[in-house]
Amino acid sequence: MEVTRIARLSDGGRKESAAAQFSADNETEEKVVNVYNATRQKILGFGGAFTDSAAYNYSLLSPEEKQKTLELLFGKTGLKYNFCRIPMASSDFSLYMYDNVKDGGRQFDITEDEKYKIPFISDALRYTDGKMTFFASPWSPPAFMKDNGDRLHGGSLMEKYYGDWANAFCAFIRSYERHSIKISAVTLQNEPHAVQTWESCVFDAEQETRFARVLKEKFKREGIDAAVLVWDHNKERAFEWAETIIDAETDHMVAGIAFHWYSGDHFEALRMIRERFPKKKLLLSEACIEFSKYSAEDNLANAQKYAHDIIGNLNEGMSVFLDWNLVLDELGGPNHVKNFCDAPYLFDTAQKQLVERELQSYIKHFSHYIETGAVRIGVSRYTDKLEITAFQKNSKIVFVLLNRTQEAIPAFIRLNDTCAGLIAAPNSIATGVVNI
Repeated sequence: MEVTRIARLSDGGRKESAAAQFSADNETEEKVVNVYNATRQKILGFGGAFTDSAAYNYSLLSPEEKQKTLELLFGKTGLKYNFCRIPMASSDFSLYMYDNVKDGGRQFDITEDEKYKIPFISDALRYTDGKMTFFASPWSPPAFMKDNGDRLHGGSLMEKYYGDWANAFCAFIRSYERHSIKISAVTLQNEPHAVQTWESCVFDAEQETRFARVLKEKFKREGIDAAVLVWDHNKERAFEWAETIIDAETDHMVAGIAFHWYSGDHFEALRMIRERFPKKKLLLSEACIEFSKYSAEDNLANAQKYAHDIIGNLNEGMSVFLDWNLVLDELGGPNHVKNFCDAPYLFDTAQKQLVERELQSYIKHFSHYIETGAVRIGVSRYTDKLEITAFQKNSKIVFVLLNRTQEAIPAFIRLNDTCAGLIAAPNSIATGVVNI
C-alpha cells in the first residue's frame, strides 16, 4: 500500500507526492496514529449557500470567469460541492430586504430569486449533471405574521399564522420545482434563538414542535416529500433542543438536526445527540468567518479554524458540512446590514477577478477527497497536537491530518497491521489517500 499526501507548504505552495510506503507494523508503539475499520456515519456531501450576495457576485463575472467559478466550486478538480443551502426570501446576505410571500402565504413570488439565485443554481445544476442536493431555510416570516410587525429584530411567528406560513413553505418548494430545482429538506428557522439587526425570528423548542406538526401535515396534503431539520443554530444548545422536540410522537417528523459553529466547539453535544438519536442526521448548515470578529488578514488561523471544526464535527457524527456564502466581493459582501464575512473566493470588483482565500484550500482537503457515500472509520492518536479524521469508500481510505502547532510532529499511520511513517509539518494540513 501507498499513501499519497497533499501537503500545505510553508510558502503556501502545494505538492502531491508518494509520502510513504506501508510496511509490516513490527509492533510500533510510539507516535502511533491508528486508522481502524470500525464504521460510523455515511457522508452525504459538502457545500455552501446560494445567497443573494453570492449569486449577485456570480452575475458580475464574464462567461469565462463563470465557467472557472463553477469548476472551482462544483467541478471534479475543485471543491466538488454537491449539497447546498438556499435562503427563503432575503437574509443579511442580500442586497436589500425583501419578502416573497403573497396572498396570505398561498403564493411565494420568486421574482427576486429569478434575478440572481436561480440562474446561479441552474448553472451549477447543469455543470454537475443535476447531481446536487438542496435544502432551504427561512430567516423570517413576513412582518404581518410576527408579533413585532417586523422581519428584522427577532420577534416571533404568531400561532394564528402557522398554517399560512406552512403554506408559504409549500409554495416556495413548488415555485422552485418549476425551475427544475428540487428542495429535499427544510429547516424551520435560521438561528431561532437569535435576535438580529437583520432578518430574524425567535422560536422556542415547543413553538418549533407545534409549527413542525402543522408543516408536516401541509407537506402530506400537498404531496411534498421534503424532510424537516430542526434547530439550525449553534451547537451549545443542540442536544437540549433535540431532546425537547424528538419523542415517540414526533420522531417521524424530524429527519435530523442542523447546527452552526459560532459559539465554539461543543463536539460533545453532537456526540450526545448521536448516542441518544442514532438515526438522525447531523448537518452543519452554516459556518463562516465574520470580519467583525476575526481579522480579514489572518488567513491561516481562519483556515485552521475551519479544519479543526470540520474534523471535530465529522468525528462526532456529522454527515454534511456547509460553508456559508459561495463567493463574496472583496469587502465580504454585499450585505444590507454590513455584516461582512469571508468566503472561499472573493470577487475583486475593481480588478474583475476571483481571489482565492486560504480557507478554500483547507475546505478542499475534505470536500474534494471525502466522497459522497464514504463511511467514517475509527481513528486514535498519540497526541492532541494532531487532529485526524478518516473515511473509506470501496477500496480507498482517505484521512485528513491537521497540525496547528509551530513544530513538526512525527506520526506512524497504522492500518491493518501495517505502518507508514510521516512528518506533519508545522501549521500544515495533509490528506492521505490509501488504496487497500
